[in-house]
Amino acid sequence: MIKLTTEIDLPVMTKKLGYRHQSMMIGSCFAENMGNHLQELCFPVTINPFGILYNPVSIANSLTMLFDRKIFTRQDLFYHDNLYHSFSHHSKFSGPSENEILARINAHISDAYEVLKSCSHLFITFGTSWVFRHKETGKDISNCHKLPGTLFDRYRLTTLQITEIWAPVIQQLVRLNPQIHLVFSVSPIRHMKEGAHGNQLSKAILLLGIDELESLFGADLISYFPSFEILLDEFRDYRFYAADLTHPSDVAIGLIGEKFDELFLDAEAKTVSSELKKLVRSNQHRSQNYNNIAFQLFMKKQSEDIQIFKDKYPFIDLKKIDNKCE
Repeated sequence: MIKLTTEIDLPVMTKKLGYRHQSMMIGSCFAENMGNHLQELCFPVTINPFGILYNPVSIANSLTMLFDRKIFTRQDLFYHDNLYHSFSHHSKFSGPSENEILARINAHISDAYEVLKSCSHLFITFGTSWVFRHKETGKDISNCHKLPGTLFDRYRLTTLQITEIWAPVIQQLVRLNPQIHLVFSVSPIRHMKEGAHGNQLSKAILLLGIDELESLFGADLISYFPSFEILLDEFRDYRFYAADLTHPSDVAIGLIGEKFDELFLDAEAKTVSSELKKLVRSNQHRSQNYNNIAFQLFMKKQSEDIQIFKDKYPFIDLKKIDNKCE
């Protein structure tokens, strides 16, 4: 048989992901993609408590702030374009009210710290090895919030720097949660601002940095999920990309999600998620005539099926998919 794709071999995963323990996703857009995938299947998952983060320094700094349970104050915000912002957060946390922003930021930190103490898996996705440093404060930042580029210096991490930054963070993670398993990945989203060659160099540094961390801490603690390789090699076709030709398309995200499930979900989770998908698909059926007897009977059957599911799996929180199953 002629092969039309280069199939990427998935690693063996001994510690599986289930519905009975929480997990956390942190990092680039791809972390959001996989986190949303799990949320749609009602998994208890926390996604990016600081918003989308791209480089290893920003992600490490955010975890350190979770360890310290940092409380943000007005001194941690700045005003630009009629909004308050935090250099440690994505723009989704920005807004016109200092008090509302601080309340949201600090609530996310408090909640994420509790999750981090007990979660079974922490998924970490690096996007780029380039880091922005604020000239005035000398601090590495997570988001420039469209401030003038003249306010920042920009540098590219080395493999050694990634190892030196992350080794103590991993040690602290294990002290906080001895049962945790870390899963690293490199985002397949290309950062073409650096040019094609510059993007490849940046991704290569991330891949080498993760490989060094795997060697240091071992497979019992750290695994690697090859999302980067799947999109670039197995899905080597522009039909798997969005209109900007750099982000994966919804189809590609869905296919990678299937591989993610195959690798990480335990036997119970695979059974439950399979039943749940059928329930969600059925629940998405709508009629323009709500007085139609057949539709009323369908809705009655759907309500009964939901209750059967709840009775069978009382540990599943169906509300986590915005009442799609309610």
